[in-house]
Amino acid sequence: MATSLPPHQLCLPVSFASNRRQALPLFAVKNLNPEQFLAISYASESLRPLSSVGPLHASPSSSSFAEASNAQLQRASTLREICHGHVPEHVLRRLEEIGFVTPTDMQLQALPVLFSGCDCILHAQTGSGKTLAYLLLIYSAINTQRSAVQALIVVPTRELGMQVTKVARMLAANPVDVDSGQKTCTIMALLDGGMLKRHRSWLKAEPPMIVVATVASLCQMLQKHVLNLEAMKVLVVDEVDFIFSSSKQVSSIRKLLTMYSSSSAHQTIFASASIPQHRHFVHACIQQKWTKNDVVHIHVNPVEPMPACIRHRYMICLRNQRYQALVSLLQSDAPESAIIFVNEQSEKSKKAGNIQTITLLFDVLKKSFGECSEILLLEEDMNFNQRATSLSEMRKKGPHLLVATDIAARGVDLPETTHIYNFDLPKTAVHYLHRAGRTGQMKKEPASKNVSQLKDVH
Repeated sequence: MATSLPPHQLCLPVSFASNRRQALPLFAVKNLNPEQFLAISYASESLRPLSSVGPLHASPSSSSFAEASNAQLQRASTLREICHGHVPEHVLRRLEEIGFVTPTDMQLQALPVLFSGCDCILHAQTGSGKTLAYLLLIYSAINTQRSAVQALIVVPTRELGMQVTKVARMLAANPVDVDSGQKTCTIMALLDGGMLKRHRSWLKAEPPMIVVATVASLCQMLQKHVLNLEAMKVLVVDEVDFIFSSSKQVSSIRKLLTMYSSSSAHQTIFASASIPQHRHFVHACIQQKWTKNDVVHIHVNPVEPMPACIRHRYMICLRNQRYQALVSLLQSDAPESAIIFVNEQSEKSKKAGNIQTITLLFDVLKKSFGECSEILLLEEDMNFNQRATSLSEMRKKGPHLLVATDIAARGVDLPETTHIYNFDLPKTAVHYLHRAGRTGQMKKEPASKNVSQLKDVH
């Protein structure tokens, strides 16, 4: 008989009373209620989301502004109406050509606040339109006649940087059959693994107006005094919680934010689908002068941080049956396209010379499905060219199985993904949110499933 487990043990394994000697079938499947799961994703009241829009440290001026913004939201029904008078006409034309006509809830809430000049924390689920919101702010602020870096977007990974750069360049292009008469906005992707020598020459000759950069590459350019940010009007830090939780990046981003603090004339934007202990984060932003005192925290859909259409399920099996259980589940589900997440190998395991779980799993799937499915690998230890090749092949060849670490949980745009499988349980509820958020963007009966061994749930 299958053991029934509380839904919260999906994310944070917690011991509970059970009979460890009870015999289990190959796997036990239990359906989850997304609302029930999400309601307990927060460990304490201090982690619960704030209500929708509003500055954490409200002032009379900010409250009156919120009322004015709400009135504007009720009147506006298209992105053009919200952006009129702020964003150049040729960018609005491009928006409509690309298909961005109706604003998302995030854009409805955020754009009026962004256009007002306030520093903002954009806090909403994956696929909610945060990237487009801050890009529209950038295009409203920059002067295309001036050759200087006027906007900087900091990202944690090369993959997210490539995606942001792609959208920015789509908006920058002139509309079909229209000559705006203006100089085209130039965008530089200053990403890990890029040709930094060529970028140095570009920055010296004619600086781009927008720079999308990973933390490491950005620091290199600043240390060499090649990148001048004196003309910067907008600073965006995307996936801010990921950067601050990374031991490799947190020190550098803190120095950057302190160097270009709120005393400058620029507008600072932080964005993420998850900001644990966000009250503490907002307080730290103000205290450290990373933002101005009237920073606005915009939290959309706080009770439902991922699409409600996603079905959440978990399976329990013995350790030596995990690979077989996943193969059986894949055969049963027959997903169109799926991502299978595996945790990164620990330093202790690396030193012991153990084979990575992701390598073993990739080999098992190749043997089981290699002839009928495109199976690809994406992990941090791969060099940048290999990672770029994997992503390119996925987009060209269509249906696929991607075996990946958490690098694929942020900024990898694969909207055709129908299923997410957690071969290793995510470390926290936040990690689960970002993994599951990779699906549910195409309205195709998406699912998030977890293959758990006994020790993870006892």
